[in-house]
Order: sequence, then structure tokens, then C-alpha cells
Amino acid sequence: MRATLRWAHSDLRSHRGEALFLVLATAGIVASLLLATALFGYATNPWQRVFTQARGAHVWLHTDRAADTGRLAALDGVQSVAGPYPTASTTVAVRGTRASVELRGTAERPDVGRPLLTAGHWLDAGDPDGVVLETRLARALLAQPGDTLTLPGTPRTLTVLGIADSPERRYRPGEQPGLVWAPPAAVPEPGGQVIGLRLTDPGETDYAVQRAVTVLGAGAIGQVSTWEQARAEAQGDNRLLGQVLGLFGLGALLAAGLAVHGAIGTRIRGHLRDISVLKAIGFTPGQVVRVFLLQHLAYALLGAVAAAALTQALGSRVPGRLGDAVGVWQGLPGHAVALFVVPACVVLFIGATTGLAAWRAGRVPPVPLPRPAGAQGGGLSGAARRVLGLPGLRVPVGARVRGRGARGPGVRGPGVRGPGVQASDGAGASGADASPGVRALEVRVPPALVLGWHKAFARRPRSLATVARLTLPLLLIVVAMSAWTTIDRFHSRPEQIGLPTALTVRVDAGADERGTRALLERDPGVAAAYPGVEVAALVPGQTATIALRGLGTRADPYPYALAEGRRAHGPDEAVAGQGLLDLLEVEVGDWVRMTVGDRPQILHIVGRSIEPENAGRVISTSLDTLRENDPRLEPALYQLRLHTGADPDEVAGRLTEAGHGRLDVHAVANPADGLSPLRGVVLGLVAVLALVGLIELLTAIGGTVRESERDLLALKAIGLSPRQITGITVTATACTALAAVLLAAVLGLPLAHWLIDAQGASSGIGAGIARSPSPVLLVVVGAGAVLGAAALAAVPSARAARRRLADTLSAVA
Repeated sequence: MRATLRWAHSDLRSHRGEALFLVLATAGIVASLLLATALFGYATNPWQRVFTQARGAHVWLHTDRAADTGRLAALDGVQSVAGPYPTASTTVAVRGTRASVELRGTAERPDVGRPLLTAGHWLDAGDPDGVVLETRLARALLAQPGDTLTLPGTPRTLTVLGIADSPERRYRPGEQPGLVWAPPAAVPEPGGQVIGLRLTDPGETDYAVQRAVTVLGAGAIGQVSTWEQARAEAQGDNRLLGQVLGLFGLGALLAAGLAVHGAIGTRIRGHLRDISVLKAIGFTPGQVVRVFLLQHLAYALLGAVAAAALTQALGSRVPGRLGDAVGVWQGLPGHAVALFVVPACVVLFIGATTGLAAWRAGRVPPVPLPRPAGAQGGGLSGAARRVLGLPGLRVPVGARVRGRGARGPGVRGPGVRGPGVQASDGAGASGADASPGVRALEVRVPPALVLGWHKAFARRPRSLATVARLTLPLLLIVVAMSAWTTIDRFHSRPEQIGLPTALTVRVDAGADERGTRALLERDPGVAAAYPGVEVAALVPGQTATIALRGLGTRADPYPYALAEGRRAHGPDEAVAGQGLLDLLEVEVGDWVRMTVGDRPQILHIVGRSIEPENAGRVISTSLDTLRENDPRLEPALYQLRLHTGADPDEVAGRLTEAGHGRLDVHAVANPADGLSPLRGVVLGLVAVLALVGLIELLTAIGGTVRESERDLLALKAIGLSPRQITGITVTATACTALAAVLLAAVLGLPLAHWLIDAQGASSGIGAGIARSPSPVLLVVVGAGAVLGAAALAAVPSARAARRRLADTLSAVA
């Protein structure tokens, strides 16, 4: 044991940098996986906790006032019901901030879908104007218990009594109205009613919706929302952040494992004599294996423990969503188990890859075998043979000499020599290929370049393995750069990802269309105003509702961002999001039938649009097409496209003031706003991957320097200077890095497009959102990697080239 510890200590002193990099890389990988676990827990568990404690309803049905909702309680699979509650759609405002809300008349605190109070108290029968706000709505309005809400256009006011969490769909400006619980007296003229169904089997949600629609009639149903939709919205971007962290963390773990495997293999080849001495003095193969295994397990364990301790102590203090996620995760029941299992799995994986490489050390014989005389990679190339003074190949010019004037352009005479090019007669060529009178050109390449290229790729299996290990972290860096570029494109060019407009304006019922549009387009920041409506429509089979939108007119069409097909120009033509295509199991070119109230609507899908709203469950056509089915239809909203450079907040302020309380103006939600923490995550992952790549690069440089020691005497004997010998190692390292960079670019860009588009398709936005980094950025990063590799190789190779003759003879022996 003492000899084992002394060997490990000696090896650590000679490889301090490599040990430090391995510890840091392991710490970064474990931290990434722990943060991914925290984000997954944060995305799912808070909503699940609220749903469980509130005994949430699995289905909420918005119906008209005449619907006989009492019959739903007798349906098979319905455990209990909430309501029905009268509802009214209105707008509330506080301190200049407006929001669209649904007033829900509730006499008593519900038993199913029970709001969980976080501030204030529940409704008071003695206060008919007191209300309770849903948490997300209260946060958007900056409202607290005791605040007074106004209803624009009316003299009524409401007083906030409390704030409560709810497992229902959350408030989203311009998309989903906020939820306000109020006494029935506060809803004097309800526009409909809502009822919630809690099921015995949540997996039968679609069947329950279908039965409910059959009982009530399709014309009585206004909107259907399910617990699955609410859960997906609650998870939101946190789940995506967790997936990104988990993917890159696992990729970095694989790269680190391969880097450790390569490092140990290289060190075994460089310490064959030392390993043989250990066996000669009595070390068993198992003891030799344990030397390497325990040493690298200690490095991995140190990094894993450090990462777990830092995540536990400082993770909740990280500003933004990551800190919130870690804080919530630390309070979950499975937190302690994950904090132990994730680092343990990382250490075991690194231990497994270490054991495979260390097993080779146990097979080293006590007496070293003589090295083979020939290289394993094949013979030298013609250029390399010429550099070493061996007969080489000549490239014939193809012009036969017939006199002084017969020489071709650009070919010098027999007595003239140009830089880097040598011309000779055919008589000087060897073998039967030399034809009298035929001249040839010989390109003179610096010996360092030729021999460096040969050293990099002579041993093909070993060279390909080195290139592959170095390619993996570079490939993941290319994927990370593509993710960064895609997020930037959401902000810089939102019209390319389905957000051509910046503001949504909702108007009161009965507003004059021509006057409202003229008011909007008079603003100097507004480039175009597209009138439209958005209604809920029942899909075929009556299992869910989708968003049916009519935006723009045939004369002034809405500028959809299309990923497939063409724009909707003719009658009954529409474009749909990926989420709707997946829900209905249709493709571009199919006809679909849906029901709006008691009116059927049949549309021909001619294109797939990129839809970041409503999980892509949107079908869009022109307002003219919807008016053909219902001539009384009037615009309920306007989408505003702004001039370049216009500030959306300033435009919204001017329009709100000009509308005198009749306009509800909101900024269009950009999905990238919730992905802002992803930029810091990408930077951290790139740093971890660069660290793993640096470990592999140092391993490759060390192996190249050690393998070149036996060639040092021969290179000096043929007249190469120490600078040229150094150039051989630098060139070999640069060629390896260049091959890895090119391979990472060729494989990484298609992989990044596939991963990003697959995520877009699974979220309902649809494929077609991926963007590649600019060629300039790729060239800069690739050139930096190659130049950095050459710079790292310069110092150890120069030191080896200037070694004393006795040291060189000892290394060769």
C-alpha cells in the first residue's frame, strides 16, 4: 500500500494540471446535472402540489347560461363536480395597469378546485364588492390585499380581499384571461357558466370531454380546458431549461469519460518501463490496475463532492429562475436522494471508463517487449521521403523540351531555381517512368509540415480515436452556439419565428371597426394594424378545443411565418400550427372540420405556420373567411406591426391614452423572454466542455511528445534544428485539432438543427426555428481552437527538442 501511495503521489506531482482540470470538469458536469434535476423538480412539483392540495378538476367546461350542467355529475368516471359558477368577461385596472379577467361568481369556497390562499382572506358575505385574485394575475397587476380595482367604462370598483394559487390555466396577457373569484352579486349579468369535473381516472380525460359534449350539445360548449394543458403551461420554460442542462450534462459526462480513458491509455504507453518495474518488484496486475483506478476515482470524487456542496450551499442564492428552482427543489422529498445519486452515478461512470483503460496497464509484461521496427500506420508519403533524403516522386509538367523557346509559360530553365519549386530533366528520374526530355516539378515543403502531418495520421486507429475524443466536446459546443443563435433570433428577428407583430389591442364589443383601425394606424410607430377575432372551436371527436383565428383580410393579409406549404389566399384556406396538426393527426393539404358554437367550420390547411402561442393548437385564416360563415362577425382585437426602431412600450402608452379607456393594449409575449436564463446556462456549459476538450488536448500533446522522443536522434542526425523538431509536434497537434474542428462543424450543425427542431415540434411551435451560427463566428471559434492547440503544444515540444543526448538515449532505451 505504501508503494502504491508513493507511486500515486509521484504521478500527481508530474501531472498536476491534468488532475486539476479533471476535478474541475467533474465538478462542472455534476453541477449541470444537479441543476437539471432541480429545474425538472421545480417545473413539475409546484403545480402538482397545488393540484393535489386543491383537489383540482381535470376538466373545465365553459358553457352558455341555458346548458343543463347538472346532468354531468351522473356521467361514468366523474367523481365530483365544481360549480356551475356564473362567469362574466371584463377588464380590470389598478394604477394604470389593465388586464382581461373572468369574474367567477362563487358563493362558498369550492371543495373541488379549491383556491389556496397565499395572502389576505376569502370572500366575505358582508362585502359584495370584495374579490380574490389568482396569483399570476395579482403579480401582473402588482395588486395586494386592500387595493381597489376599477372596471374601465363603468363606475364600479372591486376591492382585493385575498390572493390565491389555483391549478387552472394561468393568466397570460392577450391570450388567457386572469381568474377573479367574486360573490354572485358581483356578477349581475353573466355571459355564461363554468363547471369543473374531477375524474376517477385522469387518463380518460378525452373520453370524459366527449361524453360531456354529447350530453350538453356542441352548441352549448364555449371552451374546454384540461389539467394536462394547465400542467404544460405551469412547467413552461423550466422544463426546457432542465432538458438543455441534462442533455449537455450527459454529453459532457460522456466526453469527460472518453477523455479520462484516453489520458490513462496515453500515460500507460508512456510509462511502460515504470509499470514493468512495478511488476518486477512484486506488483500484481490487480494492484497496477488499482493504482490508476483509485487515483482517478479520487479526482472524480473530489470534483463531485465539491459540486454537490456548492450547489447545496449556494444554489438557492443564484439570481433568477435557477436560484428559485434550487430553493424549491431543496424542499422536495426526493432532494436528498438526488443530491447523492447524481454525483455517485458520475463517479461510477468515470470509474468504469478508468477501469477499462487501467486494465491494459495490468497486462503489461514485466519485461518490456521490443518495439516493432516499422511504423504501424504504413510507409512514408512521397513528400516525407523527399524531406528525409529518400527517392521521391516527381510531378511531370507534360511539356517535352525541344529547344530554348519550347518551354512552357512559368517553367524556368535548367539553371534557374524558383523558391519552393525545383525543375529537373527526365534523365534525373529513377526507374522506367523517366522519359527523356520530360521535365518535372518538385514542390519543396518545409520538413516540419510534412513530418508533422505524417505523425498526426500515421497510426490510424490511435489517431482516429484521438480525433473522435476531441470532436465530441467541440460538437457539443457547436450545438450550444446554435441554441444561442436561435434564442438571439427570437429577439432580433421575431417575424421569422411567428411573431410579426409586437402589440395586441383588444377592443370593447360594438366598437367601430373603421374608426378604431384609423386611430391605431395614425400613431407614428404603427406600420400596420390587422383586425381579427379569436374563438374557441371544438375539434372533430369533441375531445378538446383549439384556437380558431381570423387575422387580416384578403386585401391586407396577415404575415404568417410559414415552415411548410403556402399562404392562405383563397376561400376556406387556412394555415395551422404543429400542435394542431399533431392533435388532429392531419397534414398540410387535408381538410378539417370544427365547430364554433353550433356552426360548423370547414377549412383547407394549405400551410404550416410557426405558432408560439397556445402550444401550437391554432388554425388561422383571414377575417373574410370567417365572415362568410358569420356575416355579423366584428373584430375583437388588432395585431399591430411596428416600424423598425419603434418602442413597443411608448406606442402602447400613446394608444392607451388615445383610446380613453376603450383599448386594452398588451405586448405580444415572446417565448424567448422566458429563456433568458438559458444564455448563462449555455455559457457555463461551453466552459465545461472547453475544459474537457483541454484535458483531451493536453493528453494528445503529451502522447505526441513522448512518442517523438525515440525519433529525436534520427531527426537531429539528418540535420533538423530544434526549431524544426518543435514544429513537427506543433504541426501534428494543429492537424489533429483541425480535423476535430472540421468534423465537429460537419456533424454538429445538422445535429443542432435536428435537436432544436425536435424540441420545437414537441412543444407545438413546430420545426423550422433552428438557426446556425454565422460562418464568421464558426471560423473564429475553429481558428481559435486550432491556434490554441498549436500554442499549447509549443512549450512542451520545444523543451523536448532541446533535451540532452543522454536523456534522449535513456528514453529510447
